[in-house]
Amino acid sequence: MRHGWRFPLFAALAMLSVQAPAFAQGITLRVGHFPNITHAQALVARAMERQGKNWFADRLGPGTRIEWYAYNAGPSAMEAIFAQSLDLTYVGPNPALNAYARSRGDEVRVVAGAVNGGSALVIQGDSTLSKPADFKGKRIATPQFGNTQDVAARAWLVAGGLRITQTGGDAQVVPTTNPDQLTLFQSKQLDAVWTVEPWVSRLESEAGGKVLVEEKDAITTVLVSGAGFLSKNRDLVKRFVAAHRELTEWIRQNPDEAQRLAREELQATFKVGMAPELVARAWTRMNITPDVTLNAFQSFVSSAQAVGFLRGAPDLNRLIEAP
Repeated sequence: MRHGWRFPLFAALAMLSVQAPAFAQGITLRVGHFPNITHAQALVARAMERQGKNWFADRLGPGTRIEWYAYNAGPSAMEAIFAQSLDLTYVGPNPALNAYARSRGDEVRVVAGAVNGGSALVIQGDSTLSKPADFKGKRIATPQFGNTQDVAARAWLVAGGLRITQTGGDAQVVPTTNPDQLTLFQSKQLDAVWTVEPWVSRLESEAGGKVLVEEKDAITTVLVSGAGFLSKNRDLVKRFVAAHRELTEWIRQNPDEAQRLAREELQATFKVGMAPELVARAWTRMNITPDVTLNAFQSFVSSAQAVGFLRGAPDLNRLIEAP
């Protein structure tokens, strides 16, 4: 998997000229997600499929198949949307917003919310760090350059008076995959990590970390479609979003069963074993919701601008589109 944000817009736009065919029976829908608890809908749906319960496919029409693709973080998933190797993806708001802005609002649509909360800045258990200025000369890991937590970390440090560039500055922000974050944090090679669940809870329980900043209400995961794909397959996307909303409500009504399914999927696909207590702990930090508003994205615009990921103020009027 590639690291770092590379946005081949010229290639993506060229590929968009090759339009997807109209959907009919026997179609395969390609959906992206991450191996994180904050992508609960995808994890639960995949686990259900292993039990022969095809939540999405059964609601999309006869012969429909879902193919799932896993990514470490948002920029890679958005590259796949532009390359037309994904049809829909669960992703963080900042990569979606960055892709939308870079394509001048033409190629990306947020079609539903998924999860709020579940992200945090974790420091070493014996650390005395308490404010951004304390992080001068420190190393802070994030899941991927330009992803939601990466932007949040940089913006928090900048707001606290530090000079942070995309390659260095007063503190070193180090894009690092989540499993490597845990290993490096345990060996004290990182002073802090800004990440999402279940890694926040794992850093606490397995590495003795403590939470310094918790983003309780911030958008963590949304459901995104390419604008062209949505335009040509609106009914299909509408049915997928309806199934997504229905699944979200099922998860809210059945948290214990949903947590069990999420654990099983993490183990089966990603070989990540998690104790029930760990997942339950992570679950308490999340608000699983299919709703998302334009106002909620405004803070992400400000943060992305502050750290140089966005130039100017993009018009967000087309960002969210209910199919």
